[in-house]
Amino acid sequence: MTVLDTVLTREPVVNLRQAITANRLLLHASSTESALESLRRLRPFWPSAHTVFLSFGRLVPGPELLTWDWPEGTFLEIPSPALSHPKVQALLPLAAEKKLPLCLGWYDGTSPVPPLGNWRFTLVDLRLSPVPGKAPGIALAWGLTDPTHFEETIAKGFSGVCGWFFLRRPDLTTEKRGVSPSYGIVLQLIQKLKEDADIGEIEDLLKHDVALSYRLLRYINSAGMGLLCEITSFRHAVQILGYGNLLRWLTLLLLHASPHPSQQTLVQTSIARGRLMEEIGKAFLAEEYSDQLFLCGACSLLDVLLGIPMEKLLGEIALSESICETLLTGRGELAPFLELAKACESADPASLRHHAEKLSLSTDTLNRAHIIALEYADRLNG
Repeated sequence: MTVLDTVLTREPVVNLRQAITANRLLLHASSTESALESLRRLRPFWPSAHTVFLSFGRLVPGPELLTWDWPEGTFLEIPSPALSHPKVQALLPLAAEKKLPLCLGWYDGTSPVPPLGNWRFTLVDLRLSPVPGKAPGIALAWGLTDPTHFEETIAKGFSGVCGWFFLRRPDLTTEKRGVSPSYGIVLQLIQKLKEDADIGEIEDLLKHDVALSYRLLRYINSAGMGLLCEITSFRHAVQILGYGNLLRWLTLLLLHASPHPSQQTLVQTSIARGRLMEEIGKAFLAEEYSDQLFLCGACSLLDVLLGIPMEKLLGEIALSESICETLLTGRGELAPFLELAKACESADPASLRHHAEKLSLSTDTLNRAHIIALEYADRLNG
């Protein structure tokens, strides 16, 4: 079994509108040397769609970290309890000389902070202080666990929140459906695609929703599709896009049908899960499973997004048996990949190492797939 030394987990940073504006990447390694080795190999793939706060976990940041080619928009996180450590005191003047932007982590709201350093952000530990206090730079709350307290936390003077508070599942004992008018049409289209219906039936459904049709044509005609011609009819759109890509697009559209206050962050997390599963799964499963891996991850938070029990949702959108088995029971051939994607969202690397080692993944393969998926989701939904 492969033993992974250096692994990346992450936390999102959301603004006042609960949209992701930065990502906190936590590098878990046994030594600074192994951490730097991994970072150098990851440098060509480093995410740039959003600001990155880079934490070295339990390692004390020292001057040797400056030997890495720090990407623009990546902040070095300094743990507040380590400010008096000799390695940090040696690092701060060098970081200031290099104008490396800093983020202060685990701040208690009251402790003095050295004036030396380009302190742009501070993560205030809510377990230690419910208010920003004397936090330098932009104060972000860390440690929020209940999404219903988001507005209350912001009202205390924070500019955003760092963490996974929005993943908490709502009470689904009563149905609370509140989705866009296109929801029904999207479900019907997904069902038609799964039935391999005639292209004419799909075209007729698209004509029933002008806004949906417009979004489809705009999506296909975007530069990202790499097409050399304009799409001018629904039939042509379906032919060019293909049933597989159309199904993927409709599933992403379904995610945006939610009125959830954290809709954007949940969608981005869903997409990152799907893209990571797809990237890792290609070495294990046949090519035809690529869409299933992506859709499984993309649909894994639908119950939170729409406030509808997963069992009821899957009865409506009729995804493959493999996807349904994984989402409902946590078993099946896709399950190891979904568990891996979820483990990337934990501050504790033990779960991630466990699931990665079961798949015999190397450190580089895992970390590269993680940041590729993160960048994909941030750019697609940013």
